[in-house]
Amino acid sequence: MISRRSFATLIAMTSLASATAPAAWAQAGKTTLFKVVTAKDDIVIGLSDAELQALGGTDAGAVAKALAQKGSLTVWQYNVKRGPNNEPQQAPSAKIGLLANTSLRVEPYTTPYVILPHE
Repeated sequence: MISRRSFATLIAMTSLASATAPAAWAQAGKTTLFKVVTAKDDIVIGLSDAELQALGGTDAGAVAKALAQKGSLTVWQYNVKRGPNNEPQQAPSAKIGLLANTSLRVEPYTTPYVILPHE
């Protein structure tokens, strides 16, 4: 038979493991966020490590350079959404096209929320 203390410890450890699982899962498919500033609005986009390497770098300068050279990029737009436990998450919402002539600058973007990877 299991004691109350052991049972309480087991429940606490299970709760902790399930609370940290989404963060660990998001880190496995690391996504870096950038804010693209246009004349009309600001858009938060996410690029995986593989996508950044294909663009030739891992910083905002590499994204801006690739956008200028190619003229357009297809990327995932990210927005804050509620997760299964009602916690805020930075999640992909739509695949969009960016045009170089409408984009003024690309900046790194930080968020306190868990970042979900895209496809």
